[in-house]
Amino acid sequence: MTVVAAAAMSLPPVTSASADEVLDLPPQTKASSEQVEKLIGSMRDSGAMSDKDLLRRRADFEKLMGATPDATRVQIRRVDANGVDADLIWPARLHHPIGRRAILYLHGGGFYSGSLRTHRNIASALAKAASADVLLIDYRLAPDYSYPAQIDDCVAAYRWLTTSGYRPGNIVIAGESVGATLAIEVVLNQMRLSGPLPAGVIAMSPVTDFAATGASLATNAGEDPFMGKEELAIIRNAFAPNHSAADPALSPLYGKFANFPPLLIQVGSRETLLDDSRRLADKVREAGGDVSLEVWPGMIHQWQLFPFWLDDSRRAVGRAAEFAISHFADKPGQ
Repeated sequence: MTVVAAAAMSLPPVTSASADEVLDLPPQTKASSEQVEKLIGSMRDSGAMSDKDLLRRRADFEKLMGATPDATRVQIRRVDANGVDADLIWPARLHHPIGRRAILYLHGGGFYSGSLRTHRNIASALAKAASADVLLIDYRLAPDYSYPAQIDDCVAAYRWLTTSGYRPGNIVIAGESVGATLAIEVVLNQMRLSGPLPAGVIAMSPVTDFAATGASLATNAGEDPFMGKEELAIIRNAFAPNHSAADPALSPLYGKFANFPPLLIQVGSRETLLDDSRRLADKVREAGGDVSLEVWPGMIHQWQLFPFWLDDSRRAVGRAAEFAISHFADKPGQ
């Protein structure tokens, strides 16, 4: 396992994974810190994380992201992915061999928000950086639809890719926040059914433990303004109120990871879910898996979603694309 940790940062005690840490991420710059604080202010002003009404939160988030720069230098085609609305996004060029490499992108938003518009920018950035098609899906949302609707839609979209000309060895599944949760759950579902597995999984700021047992939920409680025990409870109650928080189908930390595909985890050093990512990395490693953990200095939950505002978001997306390229059976340019 490769673990990329924050240099010159004071972090909570961790498990045995810390012995494998490699310090190749530089300390956070002053400009980066200022960008993060400006982002926090914009999010708070939007109301997208403060209102108790989930539908109003959804609308506020749509309004916030609707005012951000739209994707450029990509082509987009609306598709029906086994009954799931989706955008197929690829780098703009005259001739493009659709059906070669693909990233299935599963958006975050607490299972109750997020859309093709809110996540078009990050999906497009991945498409360009990885020279791949990105399937961004519009899965059903809570509170109108609860567990397992979201997972079912994601599995359906993955299977659409495998029957539409993309070999599993040329598919990577990615997502941020609960989108990362869904990415892991799709693979665990495929493993239970002995189905074809993707070439890799990219989990950005994953939510892995709705039982809220990670130590950093307390130690980083004042550092991450958008995720904590209360938010985890809101998400769980909207998504799966009748399920045990330790159900592996809800909290992937409790799943079985033998033969899991190569996994990249990105998490911010300020995240309340920092220790959950570390524990997941430990669990995959102990099962014999290939896992890389990146702990980004000074970053908060879901920072990767904002490449138009954060330099470190663009860098994180770039590293995610490099991971995808390294695991595609057919590399770009072949």
